[in-house]
Amino acid sequence: MHIPESLQDLADSEVVQFLKRPKIMGRILAGVFSLVVFSSLLTDGYQNKTDSPQLHCVLNGNAVACSFAVGAGLLTFLSCLGFLVLDAHEGRLASSRFRTAIQLLDFILAVIWACVWFLGFCFLANQWQRSQPREFLLGSGSAKAAIAFSFFSVLVWVFQAYLAFQDLHQDASVPYKRSLDEGAVVLTTLSPPLTASPASSSTTGPHRLNYASAALSSYLSTPKAPRLAMMPDE
Repeated sequence: MHIPESLQDLADSEVVQFLKRPKIMGRILAGVFSLVVFSSLLTDGYQNKTDSPQLHCVLNGNAVACSFAVGAGLLTFLSCLGFLVLDAHEGRLASSRFRTAIQLLDFILAVIWACVWFLGFCFLANQWQRSQPREFLLGSGSAKAAIAFSFFSVLVWVFQAYLAFQDLHQDASVPYKRSLDEGAVVLTTLSPPLTASPASSSTTGPHRLNYASAALSSYLSTPKAPRLAMMPDE
């Protein structure tokens, strides 16, 4: 099957290659899941009962459950957007310490969000189990969607923590490797050339030095004849 050049160029573009990275795909999924959780409960999570016009949380009437899900979903979505921006400018970070600090923060937040969503899933599922059937006119679908995507968020954030740990572990050995590479470059720069040109070898080669030293030693070791001095006439 022939692929047009325009589609091939699009597939090889930096944006597509950036989006195909596992870490970026995990961030996008985590952001989408958190968006589903807080938007579903924010729109249909508060409903009135069959015998009252007052709005209550569909999760057993517990406002803490809905507030927790909405707040956690919103903060998770914002953190995903922030790290996507940092990932997009990762190549422009000149300082290795700053890059390591970002990777460490990414790992810590991924572990925290995995724990938060695990506790949130247990809490939301428990409140939904305690809810009375047909207590609210609407909102049951939103509650189930929030619980399901809370569980999916746990899996995604565990995967993100694993990828962040791998990046942090690989970046830890970079300064040592970089120092070895720099040392090799310095040694290569300072080392004398192995071969010399014919012109320079004729004047500064080892045979020339040996000949000069032999001539000097023979000159010093040759006995000198006594000189006759002319005495002035009296």
